[in-house]
Amino acid sequence: MTIRRAQLSDFAAVTDLLEQLGRDRVTHETYAACREIYAAQLEDPSTDHLVALDERGNVVGFCSLHYRTRLNCVRPQAWIPDLVVTPAARGRGTARAMLDQAEGLAREHGCWEVTLESRHERREAHLLYTAAGMQDAGKTFRKAL
Repeated sequence: MTIRRAQLSDFAAVTDLLEQLGRDRVTHETYAACREIYAAQLEDPSTDHLVALDERGNVVGFCSLHYRTRLNCVRPQAWIPDLVVTPAARGRGTARAMLDQAEGLAREHGCWEVTLESRHERREAHLLYTAAGMQDAGKTFRKAL
């Protein structure tokens, strides 16, 4: 397995993985706008997107890492809104390797912590996060607008 920064050519594989997390499907109508957002984030210095590749070069994992400022801290906070691997790559250390690389990037950016969100039913993922030294720090509330 290889982990590298995501490229524009990874867009279709990345959106397929995000759909596995329950994200909206990229449709014919939304394709251009979603690809433009993805391309912009690839160039954004406050964002790193990582992909994991299997031995054949197929994208089997995706980790989105954002560096955000908080009003009470002079150092940024690293936020992982998305970390997902294909079912076939689960249990093989792929997600842990991506999480470790994301943590390393966060340290390089001078972040004071790394945080992520995970749906309640993703219990196997929660085991990974606690094994990596993360703590369950609360709940997320949201409201569609």
